Amino acid sequence: MQFRTSFALLLASFLFSFLQSGVNAAPIRLKRSTAPSASMTMPLRRVLHTRQNEHPLIEFQRRVNRAHRRWARMTSRAVPSDEELFERLRRRILSVEGEEGLVKRFNHYGLPSRLKNKRQLDANGAANGNPLSDVTFSNTPATPNSLALDIEGPDVSYLANITVGTPPRGFLILLDSGSADFWIGSETCTSTAGGGCGNHNFLGNNTSSTFNNTGQPFQVTYGTGSVSGTIVTDNVVIGNFSLPAHTFGVANNESVQFSSNAVPLDGLMGLAQSSLSQQKTSTPIESLQQAGLVQNAVLGYRIPRLADGLMDGEITFGALDTTKFDPQTLVTVNSVSNVGFWEAPMDGVTVNGQDAQLVGRTVIMDTGTTLLIVPPADAAAIHTLIPGAQSDGQGGFTIPCTGNATVALIFAGISFSIDPRDIAVQPVDPTNPQGTCVSGIVSGTVGGATEWLAGDVFLKNVYFGTDATDKTLSLAQLVTST
Repeated sequence: MQFRTSFALLLASFLFSFLQSGVNAAPIRLKRSTAPSASMTMPLRRVLHTRQNEHPLIEFQRRVNRAHRRWARMTSRAVPSDEELFERLRRRILSVEGEEGLVKRFNHYGLPSRLKNKRQLDANGAANGNPLSDVTFSNTPATPNSLALDIEGPDVSYLANITVGTPPRGFLILLDSGSADFWIGSETCTSTAGGGCGNHNFLGNNTSSTFNNTGQPFQVTYGTGSVSGTIVTDNVVIGNFSLPAHTFGVANNESVQFSSNAVPLDGLMGLAQSSLSQQKTSTPIESLQQAGLVQNAVLGYRIPRLADGLMDGEITFGALDTTKFDPQTLVTVNSVSNVGFWEAPMDGVTVNGQDAQLVGRTVIMDTGTTLLIVPPADAAAIHTLIPGAQSDGQGGFTIPCTGNATVALIFAGISFSIDPRDIAVQPVDPTNPQGTCVSGIVSGTVGGATEWLAGDVFLKNVYFGTDATDKTLSLAQLVTST
C-alpha cells in the first residue's frame, strides 16, 4: 500500500509539473480624444485552455493555483512553492476522485495533442485554412477604426489580431492589463518541453525584411509559464495605427504553456504601465501617444461573455468607446499602485444590497486573471451573505447554480454589480447544471488583508478604462448591445 501511494504521488508530481510548467477615491476627469482618427477599437476574443475530461473542481484548482502564482509575481511577493501548489492540487484530486484519480489524471493527458494543420493569419488578422478550435471570433465593432477581441473556451482570457513585419503578417495576441511586456514567438524558438514552439506564427529575418534584432536579452515569468528572448524592432500595425520600428521582444524560448499546440496565441501584449516592463520598453499604447497618434495613452476594454451570445468584445486604443457604457456612471480614480498596476481604491462591497462591512480595500484590475481573488476573511464575509454558500475547506466556496445573489463592488460612490452567472463559474457535477456550482470568488493570501485581484469574473460586468498618461483608471456600467 505504501508503494502504491508513493507511485501515485510520483505520477501526480509529474502531472503537476506539466500543469504548472504552465488612496484618493475622489472622481477625476479622464482626458480623452473624441476624434475618430485619434482612436482605434479592436475586438476582444476570449481564451481558455481546458483539458479533455477535466473535472470542474480540478480545473478550478488549477485556475486558483495560477492566480496565486501570478499575483505573487506581479507584486514581487514570495511565490507559493511548487510543493505548496502541488499539495493543493493533490488534495483537490483526492477529494474528487480519490487516490486512483492521481494516476488517472496522468494517464488522461500525457503530452498535448497537435493540430492537424498549421494555422495562418492574413494581413488583416483573419484565420486561414484550418479554424482555431475553441476560439470564438467576435463581431467587427460598429465603431469607426475598430477591431474585434475574440474568445477561446469559457470566459478566461482574451485575444486580438495585430500585424507585424514587412510584408505584414497577422498574429493572434493575448491582451493582459496585469503585465507590461509585448512579445511574439521567434523563428528560432525552442520549447522547454523540447523541440520547437508549436503550430504558431513566428517573427524573424526570414519573414520580415524590416526585422532588426538588438541582441539585448529579456525574460518574463507569468503566473503560469515563462518566456525569454531578445529585444527587437519591427513595424507594428494595430488597426489603423502604425508604429514603424517599434521596440518589443521575440521569444527564443517558451515554456509549454505558450509553446503547446493547444495554445492558440502567438504572443502577448502587456498593457499595464511601462514601469512594470522587464524589457524596459514602452507599451504599444504609450508609444502611440509618444508618436502623437493619440492624445492620451488611453485604453478601453469591453470584455465579452460567451453566454450572452453577443460577441461584442473589443479593446479601444486612444479613447473610451462611449457606445458601450452609461456616461452618467463613469468614474475615474487615481491608480494607487506605486509600481505600475491598475489598482483602484474600493469604497465597499454589498451582497443583495446588504453591506459586507469591507472598507479600506484596493483592487488590481487584471484581464489576465479569471477569478476574483480576495483575502480569506473577505471571502468568508461575502459568502456568508450568499444564500446556500458553503466553504469547500480548501479556500474555495460552492454556491447554488440557480442562485441570483448579486455581489457589487463600489468605486467612487458608484456600485458595479457582478452577474450571478459569473459568480457561479461552473457546476461541481457537470451533469447537473442546476445543482451546486464553484464560486468565482476565492480566498487568497498573497496580497495581505486589504488587497484584491479582480479578474474577468468582475471585469466582464463593467466598461474598464486605463490612462497611462494620467495614471488613472475608469469604470462605468455597461449598456446592452443591440
